[in-house]
Amino acid sequence: MGLKEAQGGLTVEEAKQALQKFGFNELKEKKKTTVLDVFVRQFNNFIIYVLLAAAVISLLVGELVNFFVIVAIILFVVILGFIQEYRAEKTIAALKNFVKPTSRVLRSGAVQVVPGREIVPGDVILLETGDKVPADCKLLEIVGLKVDESMLTGESFPVEKKAGDEIYAGTSIVHGRCKALVTKTGMSTKLGSIAEMVQVEESETPLQRRINHLSKLLAGLALGVCLITFIVGLYRGAPLVDILIIAIALAVAAVPEGLALTLTLTLAFGMQKMAEHNAVMRKMLAVETLGSVTVIATDKTGTLTKNEMVVEQVYADGKVFKVTGEGYVPKGTFTLDGAEVDSTQQVGLTNLLRASALCTSASLEKKDNEWKGFGDPTEIAILVAAAKADQWKDDLETDYKLLEELVFSSESKVMTTIHADKANKGGKVAFTKGAPEVVIAKCKFIEKNGKIVKLTSAEAKKLLEINEGFSSNAFRSLAVAYAPVKTKKQLSSGLIFLGLVAMRDPPREEVLQAIAECKQAGIKVVMITGDNKDTAFAIGRQVGLTETVPASVLASLPLHLQKVMCDSVITGEELNSLSDADFAKIVNYVSIYARAAPEQKLRIVTALKQQGHIVAMTGDGVNDAPALKKADIGVAMGLKGTDVAKEASAMVLHDDNFATIVSAVRQGRTIYRNIEKFTSYLISRNFTEVILILLGLIFLGFDYLPLLALQILFINTFDEVIPAISLGLDPTRSEIMKQKPRNPSEQLLKKRNVAIILSTAAFIALSVFFVFLSSDPVGDIGKARTVVFASIISTILFIPLAFRSLHETVIDKNIFSNKLMVFGTISTFLVTVIAMYTPFFQEIFHLTPLGAMEWILPLSVGIATFAFVEIIKAVLRRFKTQMDETTY
Repeated sequence: MGLKEAQGGLTVEEAKQALQKFGFNELKEKKKTTVLDVFVRQFNNFIIYVLLAAAVISLLVGELVNFFVIVAIILFVVILGFIQEYRAEKTIAALKNFVKPTSRVLRSGAVQVVPGREIVPGDVILLETGDKVPADCKLLEIVGLKVDESMLTGESFPVEKKAGDEIYAGTSIVHGRCKALVTKTGMSTKLGSIAEMVQVEESETPLQRRINHLSKLLAGLALGVCLITFIVGLYRGAPLVDILIIAIALAVAAVPEGLALTLTLTLAFGMQKMAEHNAVMRKMLAVETLGSVTVIATDKTGTLTKNEMVVEQVYADGKVFKVTGEGYVPKGTFTLDGAEVDSTQQVGLTNLLRASALCTSASLEKKDNEWKGFGDPTEIAILVAAAKADQWKDDLETDYKLLEELVFSSESKVMTTIHADKANKGGKVAFTKGAPEVVIAKCKFIEKNGKIVKLTSAEAKKLLEINEGFSSNAFRSLAVAYAPVKTKKQLSSGLIFLGLVAMRDPPREEVLQAIAECKQAGIKVVMITGDNKDTAFAIGRQVGLTETVPASVLASLPLHLQKVMCDSVITGEELNSLSDADFAKIVNYVSIYARAAPEQKLRIVTALKQQGHIVAMTGDGVNDAPALKKADIGVAMGLKGTDVAKEASAMVLHDDNFATIVSAVRQGRTIYRNIEKFTSYLISRNFTEVILILLGLIFLGFDYLPLLALQILFINTFDEVIPAISLGLDPTRSEIMKQKPRNPSEQLLKKRNVAIILSTAAFIALSVFFVFLSSDPVGDIGKARTVVFASIISTILFIPLAFRSLHETVIDKNIFSNKLMVFGTISTFLVTVIAMYTPFFQEIFHLTPLGAMEWILPLSVGIATFAFVEIIKAVLRRFKTQMDETTY
């Protein structure tokens, strides 16, 4: 069907047939996340696998208590993780726009309003200012059409369209109206093709890799301990089933079952804290990833900037007036040389604002106590500025009735409106605005202090220089002129120049501080935008992104790369000219990418990851989705972001605020440090029991083991988890954002951590074994084991305090800043003590009551261990660099 034949649209029957053939006009997910998917995902944890194996073995050997305790722990971890991630998925769903869009369509020769999802190829749709384009279309007829394509291209300014051009699904009409033929719908659209690009398998987060690595290490250790214990026990004459039970108990002890639970609670708490600060995590294990990022790659429009044009300076009567105020609220002042002026007393300023307001097709309205603009953002900004000077378009049109509009075009580069001049009794006046070089060339005169004088070539040159000054500071400027009209010929060469209006999309107020904090934290912020190089550089300079490439780096580069890298800004065209090898040489030093296409964003993120960076990508448009998916963590905007961007991301910012990312980074870093602390704590506790049992087997034999299997399981299950959780929820410290990012390859167990773990475990095991020997195990094995049990649980009162920092002394930490630890450790100790004196539990766990004096040794072990850990940390601080290296 040709364009002429398509003008009348489809019949109702043809539309039904097309709907059956092409399907609904909607994006489809390759695999929708179901409730079952979220639940099953919780089992994808190596520690869970180990615990399941231990539970099965316990069941096979008849240890039902062990079996049910381990199963209960597994279920608790899985259910908690499921609840948190399911809530996150529901929150993301709530962020979507539930309003079902409709469109005006020509069907059987009549205009009908149909749901957007029922539009089909061949339909003819009618669009006007404010409408969202529902499908890919070919333009049939247009009237002054401009389309906002920023969600596809990243370009800030609306694009002018002509008949025969294409418009794309998801873009918006900001000026004019059109009739268009639908060519593609659903997944066949440009929007759909990008959505298809991001439907790939999820990759592991850095934390998943670290936890899985550690879990496998501990599983191997557990197997080794189990085997050694079994062999030594048999060699020492232990009964086969009895030594197998002890071996299983030690295997479970070597793999801290509290690790999975504490990790889940820590991440869940982190998700909750982030949600309170408007950052919604879609995947629990991604919470930590933001804390390890070394680069944040961010879009400009709507992310670093407000995505709303604001007039900030006006040139009139040879003076530059500055304009205050924000957004679309028509409140602000005009200043000249720092002093506030009354705009009504400035004739040139008033005339300029009146003319610019009348030469628009936009509107400004107050709805529900909120000011909203409709139309081209540039024109809305002009209306707001004029309203600040009490020049309201609606009021002005009573004296200047609109007669005709000559729309802006890429050829003319100007817009002109012709009005009836009420004061001139039937006369007409034309107001023109547009590209300064074009408008100035059409002017023969200039208005100064209410008088019209001839515009000289020298003055015209000066006006162009003033305009260049605006452009170099990221302003988009328009020139405004007018002329009494008798014939339209006057509009080409007889205009009277009024002045320049300079506007820009201002940076968010909090962005400058957020980027400064990122730099302090050793995080590089990279801006990737579709804007031109000058605009991108100017915005980058305002928010603190521009950097000078070190002279040593420049000198080491080939000449062609030196030219590209002179100001740390490169364009998409320059990037295309570089090979991957050349790009790898400079990617660490580029701060701003201008005129970047979506596929180039992917290339940038890929190159950064190949350099060893952990990359976070922020964005809101469909153009950002592939890079959001490729990045280690994608961060989508919740308010202005598209559904495609949100689906591709691990985190959604509810307030679209770049500063929220910094808050999330802070929380992420805290979470990782806390994971490091409770992991070290738990492993040291478990190593204690392993060493203790092996000492008993080697020196005393199976009949005189310091602890029984159920006693080990009780300590692991009830006495270690609460202190570990309190470490996992340790509050954020201010200096966390003054530290450099971790080495991306760093594992949870550095040399420092391993040294603390092994020395602490050995000290406690040897101390407790000494206590066991001194308690006469031959004479009363039950009492001796109870003293050992009491000694181990006594350390709960002291050791968690020492583990609140693996670097600093306990004096550097406010003990009461972690109230959960104070309450948790004391209450856990008391509950365990009560169990020791309760006949029912005494019988189950083979414990005997201790007298008051018999607590001296156990409590002494706790205090001595606390002092020992502090001494070890002090010694390790002297070898900081070597001890911070990764071991496992």
